[in-house]
Amino acid sequence: MQSTTKFVGLDVSKEKISVAIADVSGEAPRYYGSIPHTPAALRKLIKELGPAETLSFCYEAGPTGYETYRWITSMGAHCVVIAPSLIPKRPGDQVKTDRRDAEQLARLYRAGELTPVYVPEREDEALRELVRAREAAKEDAHRARQRILKFLLRHQIEPPATIKRRWTKKYRVWLGQLTFPYESMHVAFSEMLHALDEIEQRMGRLEKALVQQAATGSKASLIQALQSLRGIGLLTAITLAAEIGTFARFRSPAQLMAYLGLVPREYSTGLSTRRGSMTKAGNGRLRRTLVESAWSYRHRPAVKGDLAKRLDGMPADVQLLSWKAQERLHYKYRHLVFGKNKHKNVAVGAVARELIGFIWAVARTVEQPAAS
Repeated sequence: MQSTTKFVGLDVSKEKISVAIADVSGEAPRYYGSIPHTPAALRKLIKELGPAETLSFCYEAGPTGYETYRWITSMGAHCVVIAPSLIPKRPGDQVKTDRRDAEQLARLYRAGELTPVYVPEREDEALRELVRAREAAKEDAHRARQRILKFLLRHQIEPPATIKRRWTKKYRVWLGQLTFPYESMHVAFSEMLHALDEIEQRMGRLEKALVQQAATGSKASLIQALQSLRGIGLLTAITLAAEIGTFARFRSPAQLMAYLGLVPREYSTGLSTRRGSMTKAGNGRLRRTLVESAWSYRHRPAVKGDLAKRLDGMPADVQLLSWKAQERLHYKYRHLVFGKNKHKNVAVGAVARELIGFIWAVARTVEQPAAS
């Protein structure tokens, strides 16, 4: 960006792009106008403002994805995608238009006050889409089950005493055998069950595709290594690999912890220092996944069952990291719960934060040799 002479702010929508330009001289940004959201229109814009190597574009991350970024970079210009939640805003500014947004982006980009987001490779983005499709199906299944339970509650229908848990095979057989006094009730309930069956079949297809990607995709070695840690199964490892892309973009585990929002809030002034709950900034999907994984460390360290199978054939340094994680994180959980009388949820949040450090270390054992 040392040769940049123009900072171009783009307010990108589905059909058009509003363009504003801030010169390196420091003058107020000028509004260029609106162009169609197409590669041809961007190529014409770069030709008019160019040469391409002197231009630096920015736009907010949003529903249009990263294709605009890829179009611009393929044409020889520099481009970054900006985190919308980290854009500075003036107090009391209640006017929002495409023109003002584009001018603000150009001005703040020139001043160096914008935070770019990581743009994944196309293959990583494809794997991420598959992971998120499976997560959406899981949420749909939860909603479908809740509809069935609410239907039963409205009509005061309880399972027999022999069925102790919901959604087991025995419970599903009982649901399928229910009868109702009215045909309309029977049709409604049957459709609810059918909808749940369809969603579960969709989840099965998606999980099968994920397993195939884990075995043959470009992230196969990383996914296998991540499973060496307790609480990190196949789907969790795939989610980590897909959402993060490459762990090399984090210089230290602390950066990854902050990215996932698992670091504590802090308000310090003068001689006082106050820390609160987790910031919960960044990637919420990964944060929820890691907190779920952290619960497994409340159990005593042991290598057995599925974990023993996953560790079989792993390099010695990866196996050592796995065992160190068990010892340290189990001690951390017990120390906070029984030593400091912290709530279990608080202790698990702290364990999840430290688990990230071990995940980063394991991932780097795979990525560093590949990079060299």
